[in-house]
Parts: sequence; structure tokens; C-alpha cells
Amino acid sequence: MKFNGFTEEDFNVFKIEGLDARMTGIQEQIRPKLDYLGEHLAPTLSTWTGDEMFYHVAKHARRSVNPPDDTWVAFANNKRGYKKHPHFQIGLWETHVFIWFAMIYEAPGKVEFGKKVEDNADKIRSMIPGHFVWSGDHTKPDAVPFSSLSQDEFIALSERVQKVKKAELLCGLHLDRDTAIKLNGNELIQEVESAFETLLPLYKMN
Repeated sequence: MKFNGFTEEDFNVFKIEGLDARMTGIQEQIRPKLDYLGEHLAPTLSTWTGDEMFYHVAKHARRSVNPPDDTWVAFANNKRGYKKHPHFQIGLWETHVFIWFAMIYEAPGKVEFGKKVEDNADKIRSMIPGHFVWSGDHTKPDAVPFSSLSQDEFIALSERVQKVKKAELLCGLHLDRDTAIKLNGNELIQEVESAFETLLPLYKMN
């Protein structure tokens, strides 16, 4: 398969009404591209992290009524799953592409990770660019640019992940759909690789 990047049609899949119809759209339109990105990027991430990285394309298997509002491929150093591990993600909402490093609520190490983020807040501020975004909930499309987070707000985000069971910590890059559509396959992969390289120090903090 030749990967030509994401198209208007890919983003419009999330306008399709009904679980079955939208899932068919995701499976036919978007999943082959996520599979391609998984195969292409897992070896690079393995080299960079020093861990063997496996890719996992979202199956949305637990859904019975509500159609998914986003879909993704995740990379973790575990063949069986990614949710309990620090991981990287590439995916789409109707409005944008997201490129994440994530510690979500299932990860047993998220409390320790939150503490490390808190203790290294100044260092992280110097490593992660201001246009990168942070989120405390992977199920919501919104995220806050680092440049608009005060240091107190950033530390509060890291404290929350230590104290609140459902709290999460994600950092990465959003490409709005208009920007993403203009990128060809190679350009999009370069954006992803560049973002993952920037996020690597967060992975290595674990």
C-alpha cells in the first residue's frame, strides 16, 4: 500500500450516523492507513526507545451503541496491549490529527510518572515546545498549548494524575484537518517522527 496521507473523506467518516455504518467507514477508509503507519513507525520507535515496540490499531470492540468519535494506532513495548503502558499514538478526530505520548488511567505507573513530571517541570518546559499540547483526558478532543499553561497549572495537571484515579497525562501535537490534508504521506510521516522524537524524553522518564 502507498500511504498518501489523510484526506477530507477520512475526517468525514466521523459524520456518518450509526455505529455499524461508521465502523464500516473506519475499517475501510482509515484503518488501512493506521496499519501502514503502525508497520512503518514501530521499528523506528523500537530503535529510539531501546524497547521492542508493537503497534495496536483501535478495534472499538466494546462499543454497542455509540459510534466512535475518534480512532488511532498506538505503540507500546507490549505485544498484548498498550493501555497499561506508556505509549505513543497517532489518530484522528473529525477536526484534527493527534500525535501523542500518553499515560492513561489504566497504567499502573501513572502516579509515579505524574510525580516525575512534577519534579522535572522546569526541565520538561525547556524540552517540549510551546505549541505542543497537554491533555488530562484522552476521550476528549480538546487540549491546551504548553505556551498557555502557567507553571502552576502545569504542576496542577501533574498532581491531578497522581491523586485522581481517572486522570491521565498526554502530551503531543495536534494538526488541524486543513493542515493535515495538505500534507502528503511522506510529509505527514516526517511530522509524526519529529513529534515522537520530541516526546521521547517523556517516555524515557518512566
